[in-house]
Amino acid sequence: MKELLVDSNVILDLVLDDPNWADWSESVLDHYGDHATLNINAIIYAEVSIAFKRIEDLESALHRGQFRMLDIPKEALFLAGKAYLKYRRGKGTKKSPLPDFYIGAQAAVLDLDLITRDESRYRTYFPGVRIICPE
Repeated sequence: MKELLVDSNVILDLVLDDPNWADWSESVLDHYGDHATLNINAIIYAEVSIAFKRIEDLESALHRGQFRMLDIPKEALFLAGKAYLKYRRGKGTKKSPLPDFYIGAQAAVLDLDLITRDESRYRTYFPGVRIICPE
């Protein structure tokens, strides 16, 4: 079974019922969820947690969405640091937080497709990752 990593923005679209993106996010998760494992990591978990007052509610939502938690391997942590360094040396602003680099690096190291709406940074710093995003 194919495995994918789901960026926090896609999950938050559903949880917060984003008027612009909830329909797209729901349809892509439904489509891929039928024949793939949908994964998150600790960074994505923390980012999604902002939408919940209680951890039990977050856990329930992630369980209903059938998201599986993956550890971030050391190789991905190392790659994230190197990609972030390249970004900062290229005059990147602090608008691009380090957590996005953890997500991209994990997708790269574990050869996971990535479902996201923030495609440009991932394509720039992790060109080998297959990005599933709005067209």
